Amino acid sequence: MKTKTEPEMCIICEQMKPSGIHLYTSFICSDCENEIVHTETGDPRYLYFIRQLKAIGKPQMYI
Repeated sequence: MKTKTEPEMCIICEQMKPSGIHLYTSFICSDCENEIVHTETGDPRYLYFIRQLKAIGKPQMYI
């Protein structure tokens, strides 16, 4: 896990957070990472996490 002083936008909760991990070109905050790891597959939040994580595979456009 990387701790930073500058907040980044989490792809899961879509909030600016100061610490978390980078997955490919995306940032997942520590709170969401912990919640994902401890969520059972039968939990309704699981599908939400899956939808949000699909954004990781989409290439970003740079201008």
